[in-house]
Amino acid sequence: MAHLTFKGTPVESVGTLPVKGSEAPFFCLVKTDLSEAGPADFAGKKLVLNIFPSLDTSVCAASVRHFNQAAASLDNTVVLCISADLPFAHRRFCETEGLKNVVSLSVFRSPEFGRDFGVTLATGPLKGLLSRAVVIIDADGIVRYTEQVAEIVQEPDYSAALKVLG
Repeated sequence: MAHLTFKGTPVESVGTLPVKGSEAPFFCLVKTDLSEAGPADFAGKKLVLNIFPSLDTSVCAASVRHFNQAAASLDNTVVLCISADLPFAHRRFCETEGLKNVVSLSVFRSPEFGRDFGVTLATGPLKGLLSRAVVIIDADGIVRYTEQVAEIVQEPDYSAALKVLG
């Protein structure tokens, strides 16, 4: 389990992020059109998993905007924005913001995602939602970068994550 904080108060996640150099866990999440997507849908692409609690917070929204902007210049890379928000909220947010360079995915049918990636919050006021994390998976399905943000209300280290992509 990871020891994190939410506004300075200690919280814990159910596990830890996948180990760098390991094969990424399988996942099957829900897109904004209610279809499902998993690694096979992005075969041969590098994946940036931008994982966060909810689009209804300013920091989560900022991370989606930031990765949307960065994704426009990333070669052979797909940015997946993942939370427990319903697909309808993901679609509404991206349409309102004019975001077209990210793929929004909901874990609402797949609670195992949070367990397998070690990001479901096990304690605190956001218990059951996902912690803030970034996981980068190469085109062969190998984890190349991980960051679980220690203070949930802070943004991830975008430059460190994007540097891994070259």
